[in-house]
Amino acid sequence: DGMNVLFIVVDDLRPVLGCYGDKLVKSPNIDQLASQSMVFSNAYAQQAVCAPSRVSFLTGRRPDTTRLYDFYSYWRVHAGNYSTMPQYFKENGYVTLSVGKVFHPGVSSNYSDDYPYSWSIPPFHPSAEKHENDKTCRGKDGKLHANLVCPVNVTEMPGGTLPDIQSTEEAIHLLNIMKTNRQKFFLAVGYHKPHIPLRYPQEFLKLYPLENITLAPDPWVPKKLPSVAYNPWMDIRQRDDVKALNVSFPYGALPDDFQRQIRQSYYAAVSYLDVQIGLLLNALDNVGLSNNTIVVFTADHGWSLGEHGEWAKYSNFDVATRVPLMFYVPGMTTSPVSQGARVFPYLDPFSHIGGSAPQGQSKKMVELVSLFPTLAELAGLQVPPACPKMSFDVVLCTEGRSIVHYFNISEGKVEEGKEGCDDTERCFNEEPVAFSQYPRPADTPQWNSDKPKLKDIRIMGYSMRTIDYRYTVWVQFDPNNFSANFKDVHAGELYVMENDPNQDYNIYNNTLHGWFFKKILD
Repeated sequence: DGMNVLFIVVDDLRPVLGCYGDKLVKSPNIDQLASQSMVFSNAYAQQAVCAPSRVSFLTGRRPDTTRLYDFYSYWRVHAGNYSTMPQYFKENGYVTLSVGKVFHPGVSSNYSDDYPYSWSIPPFHPSAEKHENDKTCRGKDGKLHANLVCPVNVTEMPGGTLPDIQSTEEAIHLLNIMKTNRQKFFLAVGYHKPHIPLRYPQEFLKLYPLENITLAPDPWVPKKLPSVAYNPWMDIRQRDDVKALNVSFPYGALPDDFQRQIRQSYYAAVSYLDVQIGLLLNALDNVGLSNNTIVVFTADHGWSLGEHGEWAKYSNFDVATRVPLMFYVPGMTTSPVSQGARVFPYLDPFSHIGGSAPQGQSKKMVELVSLFPTLAELAGLQVPPACPKMSFDVVLCTEGRSIVHYFNISEGKVEEGKEGCDDTERCFNEEPVAFSQYPRPADTPQWNSDKPKLKDIRIMGYSMRTIDYRYTVWVQFDPNNFSANFKDVHAGELYVMENDPNQDYNIYNNTLHGWFFKKILD
C-alpha cells in the first residue's frame, strides 16, 4: 500500500553538518538520519533565493519555465498550470499536509500555499512567525532591537515560543492523527532557521565559544570577480546591528569580530534546527511509522558566511547554491526495518559525542528540480514524463530526472567515478551537470541587485557545475519576452575545482572560452 513521505525542507541551510564533514557544527540528529540515508554531497538549487527555488523543486520545472525569478507571480497564472509534487501525491491517494514554510508564502503561491491544489487541508503556519522581524533581540544597551544576530530567551518571546518549535509540535500532532487514521500521507515540514534574523534560543551559543569560530577561508572580494556576479547583501545591511556598523556599500567588509558573531549564530541556529529535526524523527519512531515512511531532508539553497566578501544567498557560487540532500528509504537505504523499531532515538547536541558516517554517499551532481521524479519513483508512483523543450501547456512533466539509479551502491562506500558505465564517454547518456541561474538589474551592484523585480531584470547569470568546474555566463536578458541572448555576454566566470575549491580565482578571461563554451553547448 505504498510508503508515506516526510519531506523536510530548511530555509537557507548550506551543508554545515557533521555528515558533510563540518568539524565545528553539532548536528547529531541530522547526522543520525544521514547514517540511515543515501546522501548526495553535490546537490544544487536552481536559483539561490526562496520563492523561485521552492516553486522550481515543487513543480519540477526550472526558473525559465516557472518564469519566477522574484516573489511576485503565481506560476499557474503567469507561466502554466503545472502540477506540483504534493498535488501529484494527493491525486494518487495520499493525504498531503503542509507545516511551516514549504511554499514561499504570498502571491508566488496564490496567498494560500497553493491550497487546495497541493494540500488536502489548509497549510499550518506558526503564529510566532509574525514576530520574526519584530524588535525581540536584547542589545548591549538593554533595549530591544531588530538585529541580525539575535539569541533570545524563549520564555520572553511573544507567546513564549518560536516558529520552528511550533512547527515541530504541529507536525508531531499530525503524525499522531495519521497513525490513528491509518492514512497514507505526504507531510511536508518547512523550517525557518537558519534564515535571518538568526533568532534562536540563547543556550545554543554555549556550543560555539567565539574563540573556536574562524573567518571564512576567503573573506575578501576576489580580484577577478565580475561586478555583476557580486551580491551586496542588502537584507543584512538593513538589520539594526549591521546598520550601526556603517559599512560602505557595496564592497566594504564587516569587522572581523562581527563576522565571527554571524558565523557563530548561524552555527547555533543550525544546532537549534537539529534539535527540532531530532524531536520530529523521534516522533516518527514513537508512532511506529519509521518502517514505512520515506524521509527526505534538504534546503531551498545555501547561504554565504563571508566567502568572497559576501553574505546571504543571491549568487551563483557553491556556497549559495549547494544544499544538503538525503533520502531515508526503509529497506532500500537500510536493511528492512521491523515495525516499531527505533531508528531515530533523540540525540542531545549538548551531550552527544561522536559522529556517524552516511549510509551511502554519492558525489554525482544532482539538482533539486529532480526531487519530484525521484520521490515519485521511490514511492512507487508512475514517474512523471520528461518535459518537451517547450512545456508551458504541459500540466504534468518534469525538467529534472529521477536520481534513484544513483542509490544502488554498495553499503557505506562512497561511489567513485563512473562505475557501471560500459560507455565511459557518457554515463547515463550524460555527465551529470547542475544548472543554477541568478538575475541582475545592472552590471554593477546596486540597491536591488540581490532581489530584482522581473521588470528590472537586464542580465541573467547562467551557471553550470560539474565535478571539475563551475562555469557562469552573465548574458543580456529581456524580461518582456523572457529571452536570454547568449551572444551578448556581459561577463563570465570559470573556476577549476581541483586547484580552486573555494572559487576565488576566475580564469574565464585567460582561457579560450569561446572554444570552451562551444564544447559545452555541443
